[in-house]
Amino acid sequence: MRKTATVFASISGCIAVILGALGAHVLSKDADSGLISKEILHAYETAVNFQLLHSILIIAIVALPLKFIMNFKPVMYLFMSGIVLFSGSIYILVLGNLLKFNAIWAGPITPLGGLCLIAAWFILVLSVLRYKEETTNNIKNDEVRGI
Repeated sequence: MRKTATVFASISGCIAVILGALGAHVLSKDADSGLISKEILHAYETAVNFQLLHSILIIAIVALPLKFIMNFKPVMYLFMSGIVLFSGSIYILVLGNLLKFNAIWAGPITPLGGLCLIAAWFILVLSVLRYKEETTNNIKNDEVRGI
């Protein structure tokens, strides 16, 4: 699962950078010319930001010791699903607006993606709160010395 999550996050991060550049260089001009609204551009930028932020987060979680995250698989699946559903549905809505096809069906998917991201964060918090730090002699000796 760690490898799968890292590969997913790496590809997702790459896609987010590409789509961010597309938004900055192409879609912003479309918004300036009135081809798309500022609201749609803002939604697109939010999708890119959420995708990139959560891709980095997945890699950070993978880097943590496995024992620290007791619910590793559910957290990873929720973050990955959240990225795909939240950001993906917004990308589809923006694309539908640009290419003039009906993508209204993607609208209700966005909150589901948001719920997945919220649930992943919540489970992550619970995992951290349940984690019992191991004390070693070195830690105890450092505490005694005031380090």
